Amino acid sequence: MCGIVGLHLRNPELYPRLGELLTGMLCEMSDRGSDSAGVAVYGDPQWSPRGKGTVSVLDVEDSPEQMAAALHAALGEVSVHRVDETLLVSADVAAETLHAAITAHYPHALIAGFGANVAVLKGVGHPRALTEAWGLSHAQGWQGVGHTRMATESAVIPAGAHPYAVGPDQCLVHNGSFANHATIRRDLKAAGITFDSENDTEVGARFVADQLAHGRDVESALKELCATFDGFYTLLVSNNDSFAVVRDAIACKPAVIAETDDWVAMGSEYRALAGLPGVEKAAIWEPEPEVVYAWTR
Repeated sequence: MCGIVGLHLRNPELYPRLGELLTGMLCEMSDRGSDSAGVAVYGDPQWSPRGKGTVSVLDVEDSPEQMAAALHAALGEVSVHRVDETLLVSADVAAETLHAAITAHYPHALIAGFGANVAVLKGVGHPRALTEAWGLSHAQGWQGVGHTRMATESAVIPAGAHPYAVGPDQCLVHNGSFANHATIRRDLKAAGITFDSENDTEVGARFVADQLAHGRDVESALKELCATFDGFYTLLVSNNDSFAVVRDAIACKPAVIAETDDWVAMGSEYRALAGLPGVEKAAIWEPEPEVVYAWTR
């Protein structure tokens, strides 16, 4: 089943409340997926310090102090901040450079996300327990994306949880299934793209990231995905300053969008949006099949 939420804030006065609002939205979707969950938070000054590259890392046994020391020779001063099971690693280098250094030192680590402004947290367990362990309600920023998972395609492990954040400051969450993901996975592997899981969603995320890396914008990348992938899906894709939603050709999987002057929000069901400030005055609609809805900061 799975639940998707996303919140794009237009009013800077709401930035301090991003985590609070995202927590409420995500927890409302707990009964759509209670085996694992994840979030991508854009702009929190502690989780992704401004002016530095940040990489979100799982499956590393070293302590934050040990990891910082291991990376010092290659990168200089490195900050490592633990949030539950995730290590948020920041340094005064491009996120891609930091990503490469971490994978060189820790080849078996799971890179949950990387970029200049994004922190990605995901794990196995009930969404309410995870958001509490992360302290998500205290997070700040201008944009957040979340997912609650009911596994149908791959193992219930952190690598199978969403978001899939496989490009710089990018992430994708998905409700549904891709029927032809195995064929597209083979094509992407033949082009040199590597994978962290057997999840069909990761194929969609890698496909979109590849499209963006070759110069497409988010809207055209998602239109290409609709033309290439078969199946039933609602997708939410975010970048550092953008937020986009698309559904399959028959709009099989539920989705609701709401928009005010202060924010744009998306949820698998309206109840995920019901607690947002000013929602009673929002324009609310169900997205049309294969129409890409996109907003930019």
